[in-house]
Amino acid sequence: MRKMQISKAFTLIESGPVVLVTTHDGKKNNIMTISWTMVVDFTPLFAMTTGPWNYSFSALRKTKECVIAIPTVDMLDTVVGVGTCSGADTDKFERFMLTPVKGTHVKAPLIKECMANIECRVADFVKKHNIVVLEGVEAYCDDSRKEKRTVHAVGDGTFIVDGRMLDRKEMMRLKIPAGL
Repeated sequence: MRKMQISKAFTLIESGPVVLVTTHDGKKNNIMTISWTMVVDFTPLFAMTTGPWNYSFSALRKTKECVIAIPTVDMLDTVVGVGTCSGADTDKFERFMLTPVKGTHVKAPLIKECMANIECRVADFVKKHNIVVLEGVEAYCDDSRKEKRTVHAVGDGTFIVDGRMLDRKEMMRLKIPAGL
C-alpha cells in the first residue's frame, strides 16, 4: 500500500449520492448541489454538510426547511452546473430547465425531473462541523423513470455511478425494521 494525503482520505468513503437541495427564502426558490449527505436513522433523519458559503444556507437557517431532490446519472451535467453557479444572481430552475413542484409540508419546491424528493424540516444545526440534521416529513418517488442510477462524488471532480442491484432481502429479513 502507498501512503496518501490525509486531506484526501474522505475520497475513500464518500457517503450518499449527490443530491440537489431546494430552499425558498420567502421570495424565491433556489437549488444547491450537495455531495456530503448521509442517513442518520430510520425515523427518518438525514444530515448534510453546508454552511454560509452556499447562498441557500441563509434561507435554510431562516425557514428551517428544504427538499432533498435525488437526481440520476442522466442529470449529472445539470447537477454539476447547479453546483458551479450562485443563486444570488442565477435562477437555477430557469437556467437548467428544471420544474419546481409544490410540496405538501414545506415551501421549498420538489424538482420534477429528479427520481425522488424528500420534504424536510431542520432538526438541528451542528455549527462546529457545518452539519445540518434534517427530519424527513414526506417522500415522493417517480417509479416511471427508466434511469434509476444515482451518482456519488469522489471529491475531485470525478463521480461514481451506482451499478447493478444485489438483492439480499431474504438473508437480512430479520434485521430490517418493520415498515421498510
